[in-house]
Amino acid sequence: MAENKRDYYEVLGLDKSADEAAIKRAYRTLAKKYHPDMNPGDKEAEQKFKEVNEAYDVLSDPDKKAKYDQYGHAAFEAGGGGSGFGGFGGFGEDFDISDIFSSFFGGMGGSSSARRGGPARGDDLSVRLTLTFEEAVFGVKKEISYQRLQKCAECGGSGAAKGTSPKTCPTCRGTGRVRTQQRTPLGIMQTQKNCDACRGTGKIVETPCSACRGAGYTYVTKKLDVSVPAGIDDGQRIVLSGQGSDGRDGGAAGDLYISVSVRPHPLFEREGTDIYCEVPISFAEAALGGEIDIPTLEGTEKFQIPEGTQTGTTFHLKQKGVPVVNSKNRGTLHFTVRVETPKSLNAEQKDLLRRFADSCGETGVKGREKFFRRFRK
Repeated sequence: MAENKRDYYEVLGLDKSADEAAIKRAYRTLAKKYHPDMNPGDKEAEQKFKEVNEAYDVLSDPDKKAKYDQYGHAAFEAGGGGSGFGGFGGFGEDFDISDIFSSFFGGMGGSSSARRGGPARGDDLSVRLTLTFEEAVFGVKKEISYQRLQKCAECGGSGAAKGTSPKTCPTCRGTGRVRTQQRTPLGIMQTQKNCDACRGTGKIVETPCSACRGAGYTYVTKKLDVSVPAGIDDGQRIVLSGQGSDGRDGGAAGDLYISVSVRPHPLFEREGTDIYCEVPISFAEAALGGEIDIPTLEGTEKFQIPEGTQTGTTFHLKQKGVPVVNSKNRGTLHFTVRVETPKSLNAEQKDLLRRFADSCGETGVKGREKFFRRFRK
């Protein structure tokens, strides 16, 4: 229930003035913090991870965010201020055919062809698809489910019962518009408005179809298998032509826009087609060099660390990053080594390190003298 849910802005630690970039930064930070892989067996972290994803799903979508800002959680509950498809909650007893045309075909005040009852293109629709980091990198096939308007199978979109057909409106003669005149101090002003008799459709349905109640269109749930290309990134969109709502009077169907949201990875950070990570190494490996395991998108790979490697040094593995969409090329894996200082040394190990430090003398830290020279200046 809505009353048990935390405010989405509170979940992400933001206020309502937060922009898209701030929302994305907050999401990535929290999602990584509470990711199940980072908190194995922690039910509280798992719940917070779900809560963060739910908040981001709404606040990262401009349409959903606008509804949430206006109605709160009630916007996404049945009967709420933002419920239904595009604010249309179904075909009730007080159904008005002009409402459905206004909501899904641009309204009767749209193009001249729509006002005259000519072909009108169906609405474009949008859905959000959430992917794991790996699914976005390697590509995946996903089933999506969304709601659309389609022609009523019973009447073929005419709105009239079987065996009957709509008639041309005698008031507007099929134009959907009527002219009115009004006397003003400047003379007679002539304006146009939607025809009240046919509600701007140009047609009169005397015997409505029982399946769609004369609307000509029904509200349905459609499922589609979508092939997500390898390398797609967070915030990008997939467009499926003709998969939106059906058009009216022979108009083309709208398009379906799939907005992609990618969950963060517990280890890798992504920028474009390049990925970044940190790899811990021992003091001995840094000083003497050696072969270490590097995590990649396909598993681990051996890499030779050179002798005398300093903490913070970054190495690069080309063609080990994210694939370029619709290309055989890939980005680069950048990994930065972090030298871990040994802890809890025993007496023998401490003695060996002291002797090592004594043997190095003043040459042990070559950069120290330069550092203090700059400090004294």
